[in-house]
Amino acid sequence: MTAVQGYNPRTGEPVGSAIPSTSDAELDAIVAKAAASGWSATTSAVRAEALERVADALDASSSELVSIADSETALGEGRLSGELKRTTNQLRLFASVLREGSYLEATLDTADATTVPPRPELRRILRPIGVVGVFAASNFPFAFSVAGGDTASALAAGSPVIVKAHPSHPTTSAETARIVAASLPDGVFGIVHGLEAGPRLVQHPSVKAVGFTGSTGGGRALYDLANGRPDPIPFYGELGSVNPTVILPGAATEETAAGFAGSLTLGVGQFCTNPGLTFAPASMVDALTAAVSASSGGPMLNERMQQGYRSGVDSLAGSDLVELAATGTDPEQGYSVAPKLFTTELKTFAANLGTLTEEHFGPAGVVVTYTDPEELLEVLPQLPGSLTATVHAGADEHALVGRIGAALQAVAGRLIFNAWPTGVAVAWGMQHGGPWPATTNALHTSVGSTAIRRWLVPVTYQSWPEELLPPELQAGNPLGIPRRFDGVLGTA
Repeated sequence: MTAVQGYNPRTGEPVGSAIPSTSDAELDAIVAKAAASGWSATTSAVRAEALERVADALDASSSELVSIADSETALGEGRLSGELKRTTNQLRLFASVLREGSYLEATLDTADATTVPPRPELRRILRPIGVVGVFAASNFPFAFSVAGGDTASALAAGSPVIVKAHPSHPTTSAETARIVAASLPDGVFGIVHGLEAGPRLVQHPSVKAVGFTGSTGGGRALYDLANGRPDPIPFYGELGSVNPTVILPGAATEETAAGFAGSLTLGVGQFCTNPGLTFAPASMVDALTAAVSASSGGPMLNERMQQGYRSGVDSLAGSDLVELAATGTDPEQGYSVAPKLFTTELKTFAANLGTLTEEHFGPAGVVVTYTDPEELLEVLPQLPGSLTATVHAGADEHALVGRIGAALQAVAGRLIFNAWPTGVAVAWGMQHGGPWPATTNALHTSVGSTAIRRWLVPVTYQSWPEELLPPELQAGNPLGIPRRFDGVLGTA
């Protein structure tokens, strides 16, 4: 098997030593160890303490981890330091989720012989699904990678985790994994490397669910593998998203244009929430063009992404569907690219919606011009699924915002008003998901406290002996967690 080698996106030169790909036998041993680890039988309190140990250990190694990650991603030490802190905060958030307890959805129904049919005593709770495979993302080497949201939420749920490292930052992944594994009981966490390890992990009979962040093509292939197993398993994939933005006339200002360019080019456009599709008044094109023209690109994460971006924008520019309105500066170093802005009219867009809503991962955007915002109400519901949808409006346009928001609600998981979509807060109320192709399952989120729900399955105990019940379901609520008792939510 070939080894996995990291490269410096600023120079294209190799970084660190190549990491051997994981063999089938090694993967089998890692998964078997996870399945036998006993993690699913641990209490919420034990898991909460373990997550906090992982967070503390990562914080203690912050300088080393950030330096390694910067050499493999060129994302900059400032951005990476913030991302690592976000990652450890996320681990601590799930520790608080465990201690609060409502994630278990504990439900108790007393027996009632007078109902039709008679009701026995029923006590329902969510339990860990089993070993989870996690595919690390390229563009967030910490927050959506080895110790990212999928890993944190699965470990919190009581599911052991096996991470498939992303080849764009193998050394960062290996060092992060070493720290995580050392902070947890033996076997609870493992990591595998190499192209062949991905499909093998999805198809392994002891893996019971998979989390994925990456391209639509790669995610769809693995999704099909998960569903093609003799025992199909849940596959939660975050894939492609163009994140539509509507700018109404009252917000068509130079300030809005500058905000758009900043969001479009943030991190060289390598954000899943990048505003790649914008609807704006024709009168705003000059301001948007000036803002993007004044922006600068930078190195993308790897050569494949650079070539994919260049190929995509060149193909778009060569079509007769759009006009190239602006090109930012290309530093011309390593895997660098220049920002691009294209324009088209609403009529042309509506007739070619499939082609013009394709994601071009990187700092490229398409602006669709309109004359009357009412025209948008017919087009917006036809957009493909996205993680976010944004509306910028003036103070006297709220009535129209409500109608546009209703149209966008069907195509996006998060609706944003007078702000930009790049950046995803780690919080109880966050929804980071959307209809296909944004995700493979719009019912769930990969960020925020309810991300834990993906790795939990319900079980009901009927007429079960009290002393054999989990403490979360025992009489008197010994752990004091929120429960629904005979239909009433409280702490009874």
